[in-house]
Amino acid sequence: MEKEKIIQELKEYAEKHDNKITCAKAWEFADKFGITKKQMGELLNELKIKITSCQLGCF
Repeated sequence: MEKEKIIQELKEYAEKHDNKITCAKAWEFADKFGITKKQMGELLNELKIKITSCQLGCF
């Protein structure tokens, strides 16, 4: 999937959720988009979307 499409979907999701995304939902999106969890984390940082409810206790 192209990066622009991923960014669009993430921004739409974040707008509806106070610019936040749960860790589980971020992993779900990563699987959907066929990217690694690390790539998803980098993309979320780039977009300044905050990760909440981290399954690893990091955020």
